[in-house]
Amino acid sequence: MDPWMQAYMDGMKLFGQNKYGEAAEQYRKALELQPDTTDVLHALAAALMYSGDLDEGIATANRIVELDPEDHLVHTSLSMMYQRKGDIDTAEAEAAKARLKAWKQELKENPHAPKPDEDGMRVIQ
Repeated sequence: MDPWMQAYMDGMKLFGQNKYGEAAEQYRKALELQPDTTDVLHALAAALMYSGDLDEGIATANRIVELDPEDHLVHTSLSMMYQRKGDIDTAEAEAAKARLKAWKQELKENPHAPKPDEDGMRVIQ
């Protein structure tokens, strides 16, 4: 197994054990060996969020947005992090971006996919 993949898998194991700080260390190690791997960046952002380092988690998620502007899942992660920070307006804006990007991806396979409904799709505190 490639060393970067081993570090990533080690991080996943630690994450599953709720050892978020240690998992983040392994994800950083993987990124040193294989920079800008979005799967690893997603995992790092989640580990940072759960360890309470919301600012670095947001910065990491924003790196994913730079690398893959069509990634809708990163906006869901950003929404969760902003909600944890108490910034509900930004959390709701990120959730809306996630819904819109997911809908646009769905339209590629299903041109008749219904547009996301605004009602009931707000962030709950």
